[in-house]
Amino acid sequence: MKILTLVKCVPESTTAIKVKPDGSGIETAGVKFVMNPFCEFAVEASLQFKEKNAGAGAEITALTVGPTAHADVLRTAFAMGVDHAIHVCDDALNGIDELATARAIASAIKDGGFEVIIAGKHAIDYDSGQVGPALAECLGWPHVGAVIAIEWAADFKSCTVRRRIEGAEEVVTVKLPALLTVDKGLCEPRYPSLPGLMKAKKRPIETKNLAALGLSPADFSKEAVGTWMGEFSPPPPRPPGRKLTGEPADMAKELVRILREEVKAI
Repeated sequence: MKILTLVKCVPESTTAIKVKPDGSGIETAGVKFVMNPFCEFAVEASLQFKEKNAGAGAEITALTVGPTAHADVLRTAFAMGVDHAIHVCDDALNGIDELATARAIASAIKDGGFEVIIAGKHAIDYDSGQVGPALAECLGWPHVGAVIAIEWAADFKSCTVRRRIEGAEEVVTVKLPALLTVDKGLCEPRYPSLPGLMKAKKRPIETKNLAALGLSPADFSKEAVGTWMGEFSPPPPRPPGRKLTGEPADMAKELVRILREEVKAI
């Protein structure tokens, strides 16, 4: 079984994000980039399948879309244990939306023979959660999202998954090929070992630009894609807090007045 795992390079969650003065994006100098945490769940789920189902003959390929520096996320995937890596890298792909990203991935894997694609439910940077479902649509595959448990059929032709829905869990059986986007709680990602990280530096990464995909920059121009990153701006500064003093009854009355007249929350 050939499994594709999508991974994305995102700023570390503790990083202080600053917007460029011209609003064209975020300042990347000094920002530590890591694998998206939900992508870690996807990689771990793929690796656990391979380890627990030797008879399936699984091969795991990690794929990312992004500039040259984002190849580091594939090195991390190698260190975790994946077999192959694909980097879709072209300047024309900078700033494209999720649907265009899905189109690029679909073109990159059309001859790969993959039977399962596992991706994170969403990325912690833009938080859209659209690439997985959009890719499934491009491929004409079924998609199940927010997966928190996977049980594979004995013949590896289908799987039964549990997924989170509002106020409950849903059990879905899906035939392969299929795309699963996974949620927190599915598994606990392993840490890449130091020897694994050292070996990963020498592992070959298959890099594909648009020409290799049979596409052109015109296919990803502002006119050709659905949405485009227009301008970034930081959130407005939080107003300073106010401290009320006095008797409890008087403070309660003042608080109600503030909420009603100034904040207009009640």
